[in-house]
Amino acid sequence: MRRSSIIKKVFDETKLLLVGIPVLLWTLIPVYHMFLFSISERDSATSGRLWPKNPTLQNFQIVFERKHFYLDHFWVQLWNSVFIAAAVGAITLFISTCAAFAISRLKVRGGRTVMNMALFTYFIPAAFLAVPMYKTMSVYGLLNSQWSLILAMVTIASPYCIWVLKQASDKLPLELDEAARIDGASPLQLFRLVYLPLMVPSLVAVGTYSLLLAWNEYLYAFLLLSRETDVTLAVALGNFLSADDSPWELLMATGLIYALPPAAIYYAFKRYMVTGLTAGAVKS
Repeated sequence: MRRSSIIKKVFDETKLLLVGIPVLLWTLIPVYHMFLFSISERDSATSGRLWPKNPTLQNFQIVFERKHFYLDHFWVQLWNSVFIAAAVGAITLFISTCAAFAISRLKVRGGRTVMNMALFTYFIPAAFLAVPMYKTMSVYGLLNSQWSLILAMVTIASPYCIWVLKQASDKLPLELDEAARIDGASPLQLFRLVYLPLMVPSLVAVGTYSLLLAWNEYLYAFLLLSRETDVTLAVALGNFLSADDSPWELLMATGLIYALPPAAIYYAFKRYMVTGLTAGAVKS
């Protein structure tokens, strides 16, 4: 019996490896080629070698010191990405937390209907909403303002974040609310002293999700912002492709730098992401 269980365990682990190794390679190969380009000299970047003949870090020095005309506003554009992503994460977190608390704990009339209607917007691809969003921002005079992109991304991220927090909130025992009310707690005290401390994993998860969503956004940033000093670095990277002879080594070095912050954020909060986004997914 024990031998059969060992064989079954080995068989299961083998199946996981047969699936996991190809997926890992499929994921890492593009990252490796990005790194390969970033440490290659201009003439050898497209040589097809698995390792450059003369690897160099000069490309990163060029990026940091802005020694190419496409990189004139590198630091400003990187700051724009940081500011927009942080603002989207904070505003989305505030809106979704308050909405989930009102729907799940205060039982606001019509709350679930509003949440379901908001989720219904995901049936329409975000790309289809880009032109209406552009028109809306134009009507309100927000074009070429970073707040237009912030508001657009908050609109896209909020329905999902509200749903995740509402599902997690439903798992909290109602007896905690009742005990707090018996002790004389107001709804605001209930929110601050009971609800928020228990929701930390889910709050970190949705905050990280909305932040990364805004950090990686290209289409809306391209449409809503036009000045070089206002655009995000994601949009600025697209300028490298407008030249007939694109500096691929600089593009990949800049892209690698741009990819490091979200990767660090994700791995720093990976434990919260897994527990937070799956909270409420399975009923006990």
